[in-house]
Amino acid sequence: MKRLTGLAVEVVQTLLRMLPFPCRTGLIRIGRPDRSAPVLLTGNFRLTVERVKRSLRGQDAYLLVANSRGVNVWCAATGGLFTNHDVISVLKTSGVEELVDHRQVILPQLAATGVEGPVVRRKTGWRVVWGPVEASAIPAFLAAGLEATRAMREVRFPWPRRLEMAAAWAFPISLLGALALLPFWRAGVAGLVALVWGLSLAIFLGFPLYERWLEASGRRVGLVFFDFGRFGLPLLAWLLFLAASLLLGIELRWSVAALVVLAILCLDLMGSTPTYKSGLHEDRLLRIALDEARCKGAGFCETVCPVDVFEIDFERRLASLARAASCVQCGACIVQCPFDALQLEGPGGEVVTPGTVRRFKLNLLGKRMGATAPAPTRRA
Repeated sequence: MKRLTGLAVEVVQTLLRMLPFPCRTGLIRIGRPDRSAPVLLTGNFRLTVERVKRSLRGQDAYLLVANSRGVNVWCAATGGLFTNHDVISVLKTSGVEELVDHRQVILPQLAATGVEGPVVRRKTGWRVVWGPVEASAIPAFLAAGLEATRAMREVRFPWPRRLEMAAAWAFPISLLGALALLPFWRAGVAGLVALVWGLSLAIFLGFPLYERWLEASGRRVGLVFFDFGRFGLPLLAWLLFLAASLLLGIELRWSVAALVVLAILCLDLMGSTPTYKSGLHEDRLLRIALDEARCKGAGFCETVCPVDVFEIDFERRLASLARAASCVQCGACIVQCPFDALQLEGPGGEVVTPGTVRRFKLNLLGKRMGATAPAPTRRA
């Protein structure tokens, strides 16, 4: 019964994952941890906490839940909702220091956009170890002595995640659409719901088929409504739908409904994936730049990069941007580099300095919160 309840809660949270879902912060004992048990930490987005707990079944560990304002780790850390202060607070107030002999805490890798390991260590004595991207990889990470493979470090968008995002978009849109339509066209409610779910599933499950056009579009001019690249695939699909409707005698209002649904779904498609920067954010036009004179080849950038941009030459003690085109401008490498060897540069010569990336976080519109002036500066 408890497992069924947990499954039902997870389904509801998945359908409403666009909304904050906080749970209690503090310490959770997994199994029978002793004084040498690993200490893991995550944010208080309930869906994430439940998945981490499930991945730790059969393990003996301590799980710290820090305040991320009920938002998932990556979004919260990038947006300034999951910070050094939140990690420091739970380490100091949870009582975990009295339960273990070591001072090593495993954080989700995707928190590296907002949590600075050196700051946490300086203020608490705890050393931050960056764990894998996916909670399901935690057991293998622990078994390997806290060594992550390249696959563990890389963020992906497999079909289960695409299915989740399709549901997360389709449920609220179909619900609100049905409520709005009910007083005026009761007979069309079921059709509208089916249309929304059908288009959502087609767009997200079919993502690998048109991803290369998204890349071409997003890197240069961004994705605006129907732009899957210069081919305009969503608009083309709608025109075919309209032509079929006219030939089959389907009411024109279904074509109008399809147009509206496509516009909503495609408004920020890239921002709904883990592999592309939001099409509404100006940051998508920036590129990562390396100052080789400052670089010491320590490898922090490679450890926290979710898209495998970096290669480290340990003999020359130098990093390289081996796959710079894959960069999603998350800023994790910049935040974690102790030598300030990385920064973001714009097409017009703008520079977003490491200090700016660390201090000012992105809001939903892609603006750096708290900045009294535009974040990018011009090079002299």
